[in-house]
Amino acid sequence: MTDAPNATASKKEAEDLAAITHEEIFAGHLGGKLSVELSSPLETQRDLSIAYTPGVAQVSRAIAEDEKLAKRYTWTDRLVVVVSDGSAVLGLGDIGPRASLPVMEGKSALFKKFAGLDSIPIVLDTKDVDEIVETLVRLRPSFGAVNLEDISAPRCFEIEKRVVEALDCPVMHDDQHGTAIVVLAALNGAAKVQGRPTSGLKVVVSGAGAAGVACTNILLAAGIPDVTVLDSKGIVSRDRADLNAIKADLAERTNPRGLTGSAADALTGADVFLGLSAGTIGEDLIASMAPESIVFAMSNPDPEIHPEIARKYAGIVATGRSDFPNQINNVLAFPGVFKGALDAGARRITEGMKIAAAEAILGVVADELAVDKIVPSPLDPRVAPAVADAVAAAARAEGVA
Repeated sequence: MTDAPNATASKKEAEDLAAITHEEIFAGHLGGKLSVELSSPLETQRDLSIAYTPGVAQVSRAIAEDEKLAKRYTWTDRLVVVVSDGSAVLGLGDIGPRASLPVMEGKSALFKKFAGLDSIPIVLDTKDVDEIVETLVRLRPSFGAVNLEDISAPRCFEIEKRVVEALDCPVMHDDQHGTAIVVLAALNGAAKVQGRPTSGLKVVVSGAGAAGVACTNILLAAGIPDVTVLDSKGIVSRDRADLNAIKADLAERTNPRGLTGSAADALTGADVFLGLSAGTIGEDLIASMAPESIVFAMSNPDPEIHPEIARKYAGIVATGRSDFPNQINNVLAFPGVFKGALDAGARRITEGMKIAAAEAILGVVADELAVDKIVPSPLDPRVAPAVADAVAAAARAEGVA
């Protein structure tokens, strides 16, 4: 028996990824991954006089008289700032602003590649919520949107809330909402492949941090009522006295069957496992789930359970890794979400815009869905334009444009 074409391609890609060397990685980051390019020629004295003095003074005077002209005559209208304090970077944890900068540069590079948006990283040498909010308020004339990145929970919830309230432009914490959008798209895709409605699924979310909270919220908003959340101490339930405010709120809105106890109690008979923590999950717990279960083991680089083990029991398996089928990758969401929000002139990013993004992601592969293809490839060029159009339309429909 020979491998199917998709399986062969995936196997080769995995082998290529495994062959990347230490030297290649560091060479790819030498001097950083970003540069500034000119949008107009600067070759002659005439060019110089237009781009800088004396010509630039005319543009500055016009903006001084009407600040709205800055959107037309500067890059701020299309500029996304990627902002982090380096407190929760990838799976590395609190590594500080300087060490986080390569990640933020990468994020900015993805904005340019997939959405054509200019983006710059801003890493802040403070974890003080007031200072972070105040810094962005003072910098507001310099950008058009804010992508908050790799900020630890629960501070990330307060920071996002306050920045959204303080600024009149799109703001999104991608670790929360980018993840949630792609998870919803993938879950809808998995349910379609299996021919069952999402509204009847029993979902267990492992992790009550930034991504876990956002995923829970978007699943509830999308009409999936039976969601149970796990933290390091077990099921997040109303009877627990050790919950912080965020988890107490989750307890009020989730776990409709009133489950208590451990992960084993939550997963017995469950249809969906959504892993968003750095922990591991036992093979016996996946085996205890309902037949044809759906397992999203998204911890990176080490999934909560190895996909090959999960496939022994689950009907569909997805991870956050690129060397297995069904990669749930935020790059499917955030470039198009911000492009659509900026295209529409949106003042904020709403739940409706996020759900529209998830539907658009799934729509790209609606005719191609399979057990090993519940979402598009992160490199699919159709995704960002489709997401941008859907998000812009939703913004206009909701009156935030």
